[in-house]
Amino acid sequence: MIAVDALVEQVISYNPKSDSDRVRAAYDYGKMMHEGQTRHSGEPYFSHPVAVASILAEQKLDDDTIITALLHDAIEDTKSTYQAVEERFGEEVAQLVDGVTKLTNLELSSNDNKQAENFRKLLLAMSKDVRVILVKLSDRLHNMRTIRHMREEKQLKKAHETMDIFAPLAGRMGMQWMRDELEDLSFRVLNPEGRNSIIRRFVTLRKETGDVVTQITHDIQDVLDKAGVEAIVFGREKKPYSIWRKMEEKKEGFSRLSDIYGFRIITAEEDDMYRVLGAVHRRWTAVPGRFKDYVSQPKSNGYRSIHTTVSGRDGKRVEIQIRTQAMHDVAESGVAAHWSYRNGERAENPFAVDPFSWLASLTERVESSEDSDEFLEHVKLEMFADQVFCFTPKGDVIKLPRGATPIDFAYAIHTRIGAACVGAKVDGRRVPLWTRLRNGQSVEVTTAEGQRPQSTWMDIAVTGRAKSSIRRALRDEHREGFVRLGQELARVALEHVGKKASDKALNTAAAHLGLANRQELLAKMGSAEMTGTELLEVLYPELLRKKGDEPDQPAERIIGLSADQHAQPSDCCQPLPGERIVGIATRGRGVLVHTIHCERLVEYEASPERWIDLHWSQGHREASHLATTHITMANDSGVLGRICTLIGEQNANIADLEITDRKQDFYRMTIDIEVRDVEHLMHVMTAVEADSDVAQILRKNRNR
Repeated sequence: MIAVDALVEQVISYNPKSDSDRVRAAYDYGKMMHEGQTRHSGEPYFSHPVAVASILAEQKLDDDTIITALLHDAIEDTKSTYQAVEERFGEEVAQLVDGVTKLTNLELSSNDNKQAENFRKLLLAMSKDVRVILVKLSDRLHNMRTIRHMREEKQLKKAHETMDIFAPLAGRMGMQWMRDELEDLSFRVLNPEGRNSIIRRFVTLRKETGDVVTQITHDIQDVLDKAGVEAIVFGREKKPYSIWRKMEEKKEGFSRLSDIYGFRIITAEEDDMYRVLGAVHRRWTAVPGRFKDYVSQPKSNGYRSIHTTVSGRDGKRVEIQIRTQAMHDVAESGVAAHWSYRNGERAENPFAVDPFSWLASLTERVESSEDSDEFLEHVKLEMFADQVFCFTPKGDVIKLPRGATPIDFAYAIHTRIGAACVGAKVDGRRVPLWTRLRNGQSVEVTTAEGQRPQSTWMDIAVTGRAKSSIRRALRDEHREGFVRLGQELARVALEHVGKKASDKALNTAAAHLGLANRQELLAKMGSAEMTGTELLEVLYPELLRKKGDEPDQPAERIIGLSADQHAQPSDCCQPLPGERIVGIATRGRGVLVHTIHCERLVEYEASPERWIDLHWSQGHREASHLATTHITMANDSGVLGRICTLIGEQNANIADLEITDRKQDFYRMTIDIEVRDVEHLMHVMTAVEADSDVAQILRKNRNR
């Protein structure tokens, strides 16, 4: 584990004005909070937050970000609280730590509507402070570096999530070095044989040709020296995953792949970049179609560089990137360059993008999405796709993801133009609408009055904006028929379990799925975007459970108690399996178990010695955990009996029932329900809420 003195010296090396005492205090506090905790490797757990802080220090970030890294797991995994962090290190650090904690709890790799909602939360956290994402990315990088100590299934899940989400996010933020490493670490887990084969090919190639990187570096340096241009040249073999991806895209073997080496030339001034380009092109033949000028057309994350590919020594294709030192700093750090320090001051880099402006451009096209599928489509394309730049006939630049078509171009200009598109010309020549656009092309869209989006366009378009607009137009056109069909499908599905497709039941299901109303739900069912079984899983999941689904072995209730301790749930928050819990040692009453968010825990902040870290074990449980609910329902004959039947159908038990307020048209009642866990309680509450005569159901001391 990195010692505190080493970490402080690392920060002072780029920020002499760093508040070292504050960094040391955070180190000591984090170490104390994580005392006794270990990682899968057996190392002290606190070695992880320290390593994350060191990764961020390598990026020359400010004190608050370093302190956040040291404490980023404290609120989640220890008895520390938001209030305690705020008191010791200030509101800004507390908010950053809280933001990282919330990101840690997001299930970004899930395959349902939950993923879209969690992406919304990801963007929300980024909008508050981009440093939250920088800490989270560094956290993921260290976890991937030490992933070999995890169970195999956990390794696969983390590697998939990293490859699909965190690596592209790092790239979109301009942190290409981090993207490369995250991808390669994930590749090592997901396809070890593929990665090893690439490495073996490189070893064989070095034996046959020698150190090609050093040879080509000297060749380029000689050319620049003769041209009288001062510049730094360095090269590298591309990462195994980058090579593998090119092989997959081009369907070529390693021996036929040409650009497996990359070189960078760093100049002092911008004018020198073009002198370097001229010298390189005079010496070697440029490869057609491989020149890109990101200086005149910078990427949205601030990236600027000139890219060219030439046929170098022995005809080998060599990719060269030319940039100034300031451009290189942004290319290496991306959005993080905005926060970098040098000599105790915030580094003023003219090419660094204001992260808030960057985020505004990122979210501009995703905020108008009406449902989760469209939102997710927007986010993944806007955040993770490489871009191409095309021009309108008037010379305006339109940015699109790689692989975009004239349909995407038309919708990028305006939804009305996209909907009326009947043809397109690219560089003056008429082309089919499925043509893939390339950098620098001029595109002219032809429209016609009365034209409407065609269903075949869904297979042609690639951008979220175009797809969602086409889908919305098609859905509106067929909506009435979809709703009628969906109503019949919902009726049949619910009658199968003895329930009615009432407006209240359908509205309840729509609300739980994040849809505007029951018409949206029925339209989805009618258009085959949702099945009757999925509707039942939302409203009455317990009715779909089959006997024998539960494991034979019952679960132990709580882990973390010593042999002489016994626990009992606190009445104030009624903790259930599935909720994060903490124990408070008491005299005479054993250990009182609270949910981690219980308001009563504030009373024990001054007595940390009484806190006990507890958690629920996994396995089958009986419906024996008490949860108190408050229900408001119509005062009509048969309603109470129907509600009791509903609770029983959900495999829950009524322990107590009390009518607390009886009026002529409604009454309120309190029902104590015995359930298996918090998910089971949510099933019960949803089923009750779906009843037409129930106005509201709330859990004791909680908002729904």
